[in-house]
Formats: sequence, C-alpha cells, structure tokens
Amino acid sequence: MLRLKDGENLVAYFSMEIGIDPQIPTYAGGLGVLAGDTLRSMADLGIPAVGVTLLSEDGYFNQTINEEKGQIESFERWPFDRYLDRLPQEITIQTGKYNIFVRIWRYTVTGIHGGKVPILFLDTDYDKNDAQLRKITQRLYPVNKVLRLLQEVVLGVGGYKALEAVGYKPTVYHLNEGHSAFLTLEFLDRVRSNTAIEDPYEYVRSKCVFTTHTPVPAGHDTFDPGILEDNLEGYDLLKTIPNAFDDDGKLNMTKLALSMSNKVNGVAKEHAAVSRKMFPHHTISAITNGVHHTFWTSPPFQEIFNEYIPGWYDDPFALRSALNIPDYRIRQAHCQNKKILNKYIKDHTLVEFDEKTITIGFARRITKYKRPDLIFYDLEKLNYIAKRFPIQIVFAGKAHPEDKVGKSIIKEILNLNGKLSSRIKFVFLEGYDINLAKKIIPGVDVWLNTPKRPLEASGTSGMKAAINGVPHLSVLDGWWIEGYIEGTTGWSIGPKPSPDGYEKEDVDADDSDDLYFKLREVILPMYYHNKAQFTKIQKQAIALNGSYFNSHRMVQQYILKSYLG
Repeated sequence: MLRLKDGENLVAYFSMEIGIDPQIPTYAGGLGVLAGDTLRSMADLGIPAVGVTLLSEDGYFNQTINEEKGQIESFERWPFDRYLDRLPQEITIQTGKYNIFVRIWRYTVTGIHGGKVPILFLDTDYDKNDAQLRKITQRLYPVNKVLRLLQEVVLGVGGYKALEAVGYKPTVYHLNEGHSAFLTLEFLDRVRSNTAIEDPYEYVRSKCVFTTHTPVPAGHDTFDPGILEDNLEGYDLLKTIPNAFDDDGKLNMTKLALSMSNKVNGVAKEHAAVSRKMFPHHTISAITNGVHHTFWTSPPFQEIFNEYIPGWYDDPFALRSALNIPDYRIRQAHCQNKKILNKYIKDHTLVEFDEKTITIGFARRITKYKRPDLIFYDLEKLNYIAKRFPIQIVFAGKAHPEDKVGKSIIKEILNLNGKLSSRIKFVFLEGYDINLAKKIIPGVDVWLNTPKRPLEASGTSGMKAAINGVPHLSVLDGWWIEGYIEGTTGWSIGPKPSPDGYEKEDVDADDSDDLYFKLREVILPMYYHNKAQFTKIQKQAIALNGSYFNSHRMVQQYILKSYLG
C-alpha cells in the first residue's frame, strides 16, 4: 500500500457531490460518481483520507419520462438517518447577514483490506436555522445565486471547520472542482495570525490540490461583488487574493482555486491542454480519471476474473491478462448481462429486446454539448443501415431541471419512435442513477459517446464499459484519445483534435457521417458475421483499457504527483 508520511497522513477530499452508495442520492452525475470511486480506492489502498460533501436532503431529483411532456422532475426527501451517523459536533458559519448552523453526519467507506475512509456530510436543514437557511443543503446545484453561494460557503468554510471540530488535521486539502474553493479563504484567515508562517498565501497554496473538471464556461461558478459583500464573511480578505476575479469584477471560483493551489490538474491529457489555454497563467498537469474496477465490474465478469485472473481485486493492472480468458466465457458473461438489461427493459417499458440483435447504449447527463441526438442526425441514413442490420438502442440520462435545451432534446428523442424503421428498437429508460448504470453499461454491445470536441473533460462511462467487455464508439475527446486503438479497443468518431485547439463550429454532419460509416461498414458486419473478431475486441478493451483507466491507478498518481510532490 502507498502511505503518506507518518504524522502527515490525512488527505481531505472536498466535493460538492459524492456518489458513494446507490441508496445515497447526493450526486448529479460524473463528478459525484468519480468522487465516490476515488474514496473507494483510497479505502482499498489504505490511504488515510476523509471526504467532505453536502447532505442534499432531497438528493438531485427523481426523473420520470413522458412521451408527450418529456422529462418530469420530482423531489423527495431521502431517509439519510438510515445510512449516515449523526455526529455530536456542530459548527457555526458567520456570513455577512447570517449565522448558519451546520450539523455533521458521517458515512464510512470500508476497503477490501479493512481500510476506512469517513465522509462528512454537512446539513443546514434543522430548527436552529430560519427557513431560508434550511434550504441551503436541500438540493444540489440550485439556480438561485444566493443559495448557490451559501452552499459553497457551507462546503468550503463549513467543511474546514467541520474537520477541525471532529478532530481531523489534514495535511493535504484536495478540491474536486471549484465549488469548495472558499476553504482556502478560511484556511488563509487562520494562518495569517501565525507569526511562524512567513508567507500565509504560499503556505495555503502548498497544502492545496485542485482538480478542474470542465472546459465548459457554465461549469465555472461566478458571483457578483454585491452578493459576496452581503453573504460572505471575509470578502475584504478575498479581494487580496490575486487573479481570483474575472475582468467584469465577478469572483470566479475556478480562478480562486487555481490561485490558492500549488498543484493543479485536469482530468485527461487533452483536457489539461485545453485548460492551460483557458487559464494561461497557471501550471496545469494531467491526471486522467479512472473508475473503481470492482464496484463497476458486473457479477458475471467478476466470476470469470476470479477464475482466470487471481489478484485482480487488489491489482487492476492484472486485468491485462484478460486476453487469456477463453472466448466462450467472455461471450457467456456478456450474454448474462444482456439478459439482465433486456429483462429490465421489458419490465419497465414493455418493449422486448432480442438477445441476438446488437444493442447500442448511450447514458449520461443530457445536455447540448454531449450531442445525445447525433446518432439520429440523419434518420434516412440510419434507417437505411437498419435494412441490412437490425439495431437496438437504449438511452438514459437526466437534464438539469433548468436546462431547457437539454430537456427539449429529451422530448425530441422521445418523439422519434414513429420515424424510426421497424428494424430499429429504441427505449429511453427513466431515472438514470448508479443502479441503472450497472445494468445498462454491461448489458449493451457497444457504448456510444458523442460530445462536441473539445468539451468532454474526461468521461468515465466508457471506462466502466471497457471493464465489462463493452467496446467504446466515441468522439476523440477526453480519456478516449488516450484509450482508443482503432479496431482494437473500440472505434473513433470524427477526426483527432485540432493541434491548435480550435475546432470547427459545425461538425455535426461530418461526425454523424463518420458514425454511420463505422456502424455500416465496420461494427455491424463484425458483430453479425465475425463474432470471433468482436470478442477479441471485447477482451482487448478489458486488457488494455480496464487495466489502466481505473481509480487505483488514478489515486496512486495523485499521491505521487500531487500529495507528496
């Protein structure tokens, strides 16, 4: 196991959302699921760490799908006291207008060798706070700017104070995205009075690690000076931090985190390059994301890995030996996964998928830049392909309740059924979450990803697919630039990224043409007429992608490059 120095052995990992347990709905998507995988790997590897997040009493939201109305959201308080332990400590945060009282709850992740990583969940929804303040931790990512700011104050300032109250003494503070950047402000305020510290700003920077996740401008929170003055204690101190504000005077949480962290990384090599162009005055390295290999490996594949790859639980790099697994066992395990998915589809939609027909899967947050509708760009071409090869397509994913464009895309996709060939079966499964992901990802034959370059920071669903022997068909962006070997681990869509970082605005027609070409001329003929070659690609996806793109490797890189560096 990798260990930090004796006496300096605690990483505090801050994330607005953490997807650690299917029964704990405090995550919206990839950012939270990545955080959960990170903490699982830290527990497995025996890394002394503690997670900090918000409780989110109503979770993200419950999604139902209606063909006429599209996505319908509902909110329901989840029974967090069944899964979390209430700690006796409470903290108070002073803001410009309020005193916010915060409860602390704990969940403990236990690794395969007994290593334990606690996660602190912060909660303002109780009777010490007035009605408005109780809403702070009610839902993830509120649109209301004051509530959003106060959430980030509770996460950052409150998280720092909660660690102190419970008795943790971190030596590394890891900010997973900019939402928790206010912890640096609280930290700075504490160390300013210590005369033994010559440069308080540099001291804080030396203890902070920042992971930025998105090249999409909407992913970088900003706040007007007026809101900050009214709702943030320490606004004057904040103004002393260089380069934290945009040219229009707004605080940029990403820039605050960048300015107060000595170690900064993007989540894939291409994403780090894009981030360096966005923030040219900062050194931004790359640590490519990974997924927790045992959590995301389906039971049928766990069974054959246990038989043919002893030790894969401890060492995911051992999955390179998947090439030695007999073809029939790979097909057998995948067939089991496909039956599980097909049963779920029939039970929830009454649509019957055929086990012998190729199934293409697409499931992720539904938003414009991810282009979920690219496969439907030219229905005439798609229907023509289906004349030769029957196709099944399964979709899932949530649009943010305030993302009108994302919700309209869902509605448009739902209205396609009457326009598709009778040889194309299509379903949209509602309520995409960890549990559903564990059915869809291993149960399809090809995993589809179609973001607009270069807006996919990393993407991890394709990594989960690879571990389960599901080849990836994806635009060359994020992790796939590093993971794809054409026709070996999967297939690419469109050209490689432009060397100068500038992409054509309108690429949908070209990318869809390439997608249709790969389906028509390469993937579908292979699936239906050359099973041996398709199975070979399944095994290579496990051996080459699954063995590397996992959170054990990722955490080890964080230790060596960021925590100890």
